[in-house]
Amino acid sequence: MASVASTYARAFADVVLDTHLDADGSIAELRAVTSLLAASSELRRVWENPAIPAEQKRRVLDVIAQRDGLSIQARNLIAVLIDHRRVQFLEPIITQLVKELDARLGFAEAQITSARELGPAEKREFEAQVGKLTGKKVRARYRQDAALLGGAVVRLGSTIYDGSVKGQLERLKEAISS
Repeated sequence: MASVASTYARAFADVVLDTHLDADGSIAELRAVTSLLAASSELRRVWENPAIPAEQKRRVLDVIAQRDGLSIQARNLIAVLIDHRRVQFLEPIITQLVKELDARLGFAEAQITSARELGPAEKREFEAQVGKLTGKKVRARYRQDAALLGGAVVRLGSTIYDGSVKGQLERLKEAISS
């Protein structure tokens, strides 16, 4: 499944960048279709049923594309998925597409967990520091976890930078016990 998702994601990333589409807008369009599929078991059954001709499935897609204002590129991706019986991979394709576009556009995704709600200035400071660390523009998602007691934990991919009070206490405990 991972190779299927990455193959389609790389191809669609090429389309987005070559045609100068708004990357976030394209992702939002695809997520809207995913939400529609999740909400409509009838649509899912039609698009995933091999007994229904692809032409009929694409007509349904065209009605949805017209109604929801999908770009021709997003519509075409979904049509290809329908034709190749891969509609069920749309969600992992979107996940992989986000990673692919972030990598190509020079973004790093960071998960920042803090003990308390951060203000706008603090968020900008965190993003600037992570940007200096990675050399990339940062897309940060923020969470709160009171168990950290203070400070923050920054996750960049599989790397974790723990500047929390809880983390410092755990490291101190390990140092004392060893």
